[in-house]
Amino acid sequence: MSGVEKEWVGDVPGALDGIRVLDMSRLIAGNAVTHLLADHGAEVIKIEKPGTGDDLRAWNTAGVTTHWKVICRNKKSVTLNFRQEGAIDLMLDLVASARVLVENFKPGTLEKMGIGPDVLLERNPNLIIIRISGWGQDGMWSHRPGFGSLVEAMSGFAAMNGFADRPPVLPPLALADMIAGLYGAFSAMVAIREIEVKKGPGQVIDLTLFEPIHSVLGPIIANYDLTQSVPERTGSLSNQSAPRNVYQCKDGKYVALSASMQAMAERLLRTIGREDLVDDPKFRTNTDRVANRHELDPIVGAFMAERTQAENLEIFEKAGVTVGAVPDVGELAVHPYPLDREAIVSMPDADVGRIAMHNVIPRMSGSPAQLRTPAPELGQHNEEIWPALGHDTETLRAKGLI
Repeated sequence: MSGVEKEWVGDVPGALDGIRVLDMSRLIAGNAVTHLLADHGAEVIKIEKPGTGDDLRAWNTAGVTTHWKVICRNKKSVTLNFRQEGAIDLMLDLVASARVLVENFKPGTLEKMGIGPDVLLERNPNLIIIRISGWGQDGMWSHRPGFGSLVEAMSGFAAMNGFADRPPVLPPLALADMIAGLYGAFSAMVAIREIEVKKGPGQVIDLTLFEPIHSVLGPIIANYDLTQSVPERTGSLSNQSAPRNVYQCKDGKYVALSASMQAMAERLLRTIGREDLVDDPKFRTNTDRVANRHELDPIVGAFMAERTQAENLEIFEKAGVTVGAVPDVGELAVHPYPLDREAIVSMPDADVGRIAMHNVIPRMSGSPAQLRTPAPELGQHNEEIWPALGHDTETLRAKGLI
């Protein structure tokens, strides 16, 4: 089993203890928001369709729902059938007890259900409503499907990712959703502070998938505005600094290099025995090296190719040059660094005994996050949540509500 076996710590209160979050979302983005809040102590209640639940429950590897188990740890689950009469009243009872609500339906869906923001805020004026969509709650594309792949393409990411002689490359993970999750959790904290410190009211947060991933691409629009030039895809090379790439070693393994600072580039050239290039007009400054990177890169690559990964790492670590290994996931799972750091841990799991996953982040000395409970079974907390709001679960089941 990969990962450090952490002691089962139980329900230790976190910094967000006392914050109830209702998660009506499906798949990744909304769950990413509430994943962070749950890790830091919020009571996150997944509101799921009876029988099937969140679509994320259907994503499995080797028959195990790993996505669900990792991203929905520390959460609770109740079921609610919105097709049944009385469901909206039950939902509003939950809303009255909550601080944050997260949803990622197509824009306008909550309104059609009869629980638009006006209704929700009337029931709970301090509610923070995070509405996640591909393109926004309003505007010319608000009606369009907002899948992450479409957003990753539209954002500018795909066009700059890959190699010049090949098609643009989408990320092999839900990148737009995960970045939106970070922004969503941050926006929840901003809104909570507005209420707790400035005594402001609840509010609606319009969170697209497009804007967060576009923002992390940095100054691509500014660069284009200045140059009116579209940069070519460079693979692992960089249009901003050189040398920078992934290099194959003698044993078929890879190392990554980034010599973005002047002193580091000079140190690298001396380490590979090419001190003569330090004052070469083609490589003297970073601007020179970027302009001539296709000439410089094979020189660096030739040095790497003559040595194994271990030999390269030893040489460059001793020289203080920023070179690192490129492990595949099998190597990463047993690598001493993440294990020593406890960045990879394992939790008890009812299906497979223990399951490995990333640890809680970030590390906070005064209010640490905790691994507390595994991802919930569908409706696992019906008997806890609904009776606490004054509802009899047997009656709710008889009416087809849960």
